[in-house]
Amino acid sequence: MIIINSLLRKKSIEQLLTETQGKAALKKTLGALDLTMLGIGAIIGTGIFVLTGVAAAKYAGPGLILSFIISGIACAFAALVYAEFASSIPVAGSAYTYSYVSLGEFMAWIIGWDLILEYLLAASTVSIGWSGYFQMLLSGFGIHLPVWATGALGSSPGAIFNLPAVVIALVITLLLSMGVKEAARFNNIIVFVKLAAIILFIVVASRYVKPANWTPFLPFGFKGVLGGAAVVFFAYIGFDAVSTAAEEVKDPKRDMPIGIIASLVVCTALYIIVSLILTGIVPYQQLDVAAPVAFALNYIHQDWAAGIISLGAIGGITTVLLVMLYGQTRVFFAMSRDGLLPRIFSHVHPKHQTPFLSTWLTGIVVAIIAGVTPINTVAELVNIGTLSAFVFVSMGVMVLRKTQPDLHRSFRVPWVPLVPILAAFFCLFLMFQLPLITWIRFVVWLVIGLAIYFGYGIHHSTLAKPESNNP
Repeated sequence: MIIINSLLRKKSIEQLLTETQGKAALKKTLGALDLTMLGIGAIIGTGIFVLTGVAAAKYAGPGLILSFIISGIACAFAALVYAEFASSIPVAGSAYTYSYVSLGEFMAWIIGWDLILEYLLAASTVSIGWSGYFQMLLSGFGIHLPVWATGALGSSPGAIFNLPAVVIALVITLLLSMGVKEAARFNNIIVFVKLAAIILFIVVASRYVKPANWTPFLPFGFKGVLGGAAVVFFAYIGFDAVSTAAEEVKDPKRDMPIGIIASLVVCTALYIIVSLILTGIVPYQQLDVAAPVAFALNYIHQDWAAGIISLGAIGGITTVLLVMLYGQTRVFFAMSRDGLLPRIFSHVHPKHQTPFLSTWLTGIVVAIIAGVTPINTVAELVNIGTLSAFVFVSMGVMVLRKTQPDLHRSFRVPWVPLVPILAAFFCLFLMFQLPLITWIRFVVWLVIGLAIYFGYGIHHSTLAKPESNNP
């Protein structure tokens, strides 16, 4: 019975808000524009510059726009849920913190552990993707890195260590450790660059669209569209990272919903337009390439624009890495402050007011994984971890409406419980489109997480201490 009570114990919102004050507080410097740019920086990257081609060629064909719409709808429902939580509970930790308040400590741990799949592994994967684009850019100038430094052992003949991936992970870690305002300023600049690159593609390529390329519209049937939706869901991952910044926002009750929803709307519109043009200028069968947007511009002999797009892709991937690393350190910060992880993860630098040690530990782990591991299936693992978090957050908002009906909510999800139920349904549906091997790996990951929780977290939780004002 004692163990069950421990698993179900919850943190009160008053406790959480009290913990955000004092010497361990994070600096509040962000506004609505920063949050919107943070979301766009996280969302637009690998998805639009890489996955669009694979999804069109292997899954959906010209029907790719339907895949993006389906995934976008699933994310829209989830975004409304996140917006309510983020405006009501402006605390670092995102889905982990929301689950702690609404569903209890055990479920919060599982969600926090799932988020590591999203942020830590996604950051490692994005670092590897950045390395590939960077090496392509260098080769265009006749510069070639030593073979041993071009990739992880086994990724290509002679490759031993992915040096560019390690370097970019550590550079972004340094930037984040110096202060969130500095990182946000850098992110805003790069986001403008990649948005300009995408707009350039739309303007240049739209004149070459041939409607005949959209026939047949569904070459793989509607099942292919659904499979494509599960794949391109990776392209939307990141809007939830905005909620990890809640504790560093000047007016979170107003700005958090704006940042979450605005970033998702902008990115969804761009995805639909780009996928429509992409499949309209290149036959979908030819889009199974590493850089489909640049490939499409080369296909219509606009090589000058393809070069600019490649630069935009590097910038786009850089901001994704920044936001993924940022999100992971804030989740670690929240879990550590709650006692579920060692205190080192919640230590705040007295000058920079950032979780300095946590940022560097996270960055070093990401750099090591990116440097020595050829990751091929991590996108699907990232997807299943993120989707499961969305499911539990959707459940949590319904629970909190029942248990704390008088809580001030500056943003409210409309049509509860319909919208949260639809959010959970869409996310579960997309989870079941993923292959069995992904589920097996996911279960193994959860087992490892449970071992850590029962070996450390449950005993060191701040709610386990006698002085805790656990409700």
